[in-house]
Amino acid sequence: MTGEEFTNKFAVKCLFHFTDRRNLESIRAHGLLRLAELGRRALPIAAPGGNRWSHEEDARRGLDEYIHLCLLGEHPMEWAARQSGHIQGTQFLRIDRRILCVDGVRFASDVANKAGVPLLTLDEAAQSMDLEVIYSRTNWRDPAIQERRKVAKKYEALIPSDISLDLIGGL
Repeated sequence: MTGEEFTNKFAVKCLFHFTDRRNLESIRAHGLLRLAELGRRALPIAAPGGNRWSHEEDARRGLDEYIHLCLLGEHPMEWAARQSGHIQGTQFLRIDRRILCVDGVRFASDVANKAGVPLLTLDEAAQSMDLEVIYSRTNWRDPAIQERRKVAKKYEALIPSDISLDLIGGL
């Protein structure tokens, strides 16, 4: 399945990336960069979303070579980052759905750096993840739907390239 087929099949409008507002100036200057690329360029992060452990785990598993995106405009890791003080003022950036056409996109059905969470191809994600609860009309008041959405809020799309400004909204 191609990225275009995926976005059409599920009527994906956009994806999301959360960041602290203190990072917006750097994103406006450089685009959205992978953690590893920030390191290679020796660019400081004004307000890292993750803690030292999560950055080390990302590097150990090669996840620092991906930009982590949410499928919804909310994510449990954003809440955790605010609670820990890593993020003070959250900005959810809208990422154009065309980003799913980049070769090597992967999905995670839970927080990507959690132990035992496999990275899925577009085909595998389309077959095994509950994308209906995100992209189809459902009764969000239904308790069963709310439980499905609670799980889906953890889903991540992993983009193996930096994201240029023309694909980022909400800056």
